[in-house]
Amino acid sequence: MNKAVFYIGVFLVLTVGSIFILGSRYISAGENTILSAETEQLDKEQAMNEPTRAEQVMRALAEAYQQQIEQVEFRNDDWAVLLRDTWYFYAGGRLLPENLLENASDYNPTAFYNYRPDLPEWRTPTPEESERYRNMTNNRNRNPIRRSPHFFDDLWRARSHSESYERMKTMRFLGHTVTVHYLIMENLSLVEEQIRLAAKADSQVQTWINSISKLEGWSWRNIAETQSRSYHAYGLAVDIIPRSYGGRETYWLWASGRRTDWWNISYNERYHPPQAVIKAFENYGFVWGGKWAYFDTMHFEYRPEVLILSGMPPETRR
Repeated sequence: MNKAVFYIGVFLVLTVGSIFILGSRYISAGENTILSAETEQLDKEQAMNEPTRAEQVMRALAEAYQQQIEQVEFRNDDWAVLLRDTWYFYAGGRLLPENLLENASDYNPTAFYNYRPDLPEWRTPTPEESERYRNMTNNRNRNPIRRSPHFFDDLWRARSHSESYERMKTMRFLGHTVTVHYLIMENLSLVEEQIRLAAKADSQVQTWINSISKLEGWSWRNIAETQSRSYHAYGLAVDIIPRSYGGRETYWLWASGRRTDWWNISYNERYHPPQAVIKAFENYGFVWGGKWAYFDTMHFEYRPEVLILSGMPPETRR
């Protein structure tokens, strides 16, 4: 074959192939993938239309606390909510009023995490994961977490021990008394109703109810070994304590005093309430501490915004 004819043929094949590929979404260039100009523009427009994490969090807060939050909008280059005549800005998850924005680095972000519908299948942590947990545990004592309390203090009108105490009411829950913020009493009543209904069909649930020794609710304090306000301080958390844990672990910090690899304690070695109990709490705005890496399996706290962010919006009150 004439070499000139051969090269002309190769040129035509490559040219036609390039035209075909340019019309598609991507142009292949060795190991790299380059977006076409048209696709790149579309992706930019889509990114502009998709909500940022800041917007997602602030809209979730507005949805969760409709009675307290008056407005949510993008202002001063950040997302913010209007709460009791004060604008609180996302500020990298710190939820700060405008006068404290310049001190944002003084605080750790609030945890607006992705909450899972179910526990993932247990697997032994890798050496890398174990090392990370070990370092996190050691650093926790040297650098205690300090989250800004300002937004939640204002949201629940609980800026001090005395102010918080004024919002508390004592109620009956599953045959025991517990002191909580008056605004979640209806939610807890609906949780109890669902648990008792489940107990009629599931003897395990009734056995769990019978095993309860006491409940712990309001307590004006910080989270252990941190400088951050506990949800118990707002009367938004309930610890359900059985007469016996049956030799199982319930709280990572207690467990860490018995074994240094507390993160390697499998689900079978942890105390868990029945699944129907966990779902009843989640249905009305409470997250369960048993799904946290720093597990606290006796603990439930009212965080409807976390459930909304995770695609698990709580049921509305009846």
